[in-house]
Amino acid sequence: TKVYAMDWCTDARHVLSASQDSRLLVWDTYSGNKIHAIELKCSWVMCCSYAPSGNYVASGGLDNVCSVYDLNDEEGNLSGKAIKVLTGHDGYLGECQFLSDKQILTSSGDHMCILWDIATGHQITALKDHQGEVDCLSVLPDNNTFLSGSTDMTVKLWDLREGMCKQTLVGHQSDVVDCKWLSNGNNFVTASDDGIVRLFDIRSDQEIAQYSYEYPQAGVSCVDTSLSGRIIFAGYDDFNVILWDTLLGELVAVLSEHGAKVSCLGVDKDGVALCTGSWDNLLKIWN
Repeated sequence: TKVYAMDWCTDARHVLSASQDSRLLVWDTYSGNKIHAIELKCSWVMCCSYAPSGNYVASGGLDNVCSVYDLNDEEGNLSGKAIKVLTGHDGYLGECQFLSDKQILTSSGDHMCILWDIATGHQITALKDHQGEVDCLSVLPDNNTFLSGSTDMTVKLWDLREGMCKQTLVGHQSDVVDCKWLSNGNNFVTASDDGIVRLFDIRSDQEIAQYSYEYPQAGVSCVDTSLSGRIIFAGYDDFNVILWDTLLGELVAVLSEHGAKVSCLGVDKDGVALCTGSWDNLLKIWN
């Protein structure tokens, strides 16, 4: 069944995937084996996240809630039971991202982002400034600053300590469906249905580069960068993954192994491997 979302564990070995068969799967990328299968109540899952500790995973989708699962039970055995269901959004969950084992950030079709206390299930901060559905998040390692991308064609920069929007960056001509910080903390890349990958700089408060190829404008569905930020990996609706040189703006390579839309991709934290997920029912690991 179609793979909708994936996330790397910080151990750079395990990958979490969410698919249309209403299951969350944890994979060992070294062996290629599944080591966890969590049955979901809602089959329309749109996002998933691996906690930094590797002990918890979360998912959300058209059920409007974020479900958090403990991968291990009290004896340390593999379990996968739901420990908390976070309810409060009035729209689908576009993205969820753990800040720690105690906090998770969600974005939704209700135009809002919410920071949650997982233990209590209560909202810590509700952030509203977008005029459309919020489909993507990217949190800086300091856990104080994050980006959100929306169908209102903007990307917003937020400060979680103040609970407010600090910058709004424009440029896309259609929905912003993915965004990722570069490791320098000053630049980020975005993916959009307008078929263009854009590079922004928060210091100059503007777009500084864009990357597009001659093919009839296929939408870009997901994006990430290499550890150095020199290479941008972009997944497209036309089944391709394209590698862009950030500085030169040139196409470096095309990975055309998938047989359907590339719905998600991510680089592990060691910068060694790229994982791509697609509507062709496959997850692929590249190095």
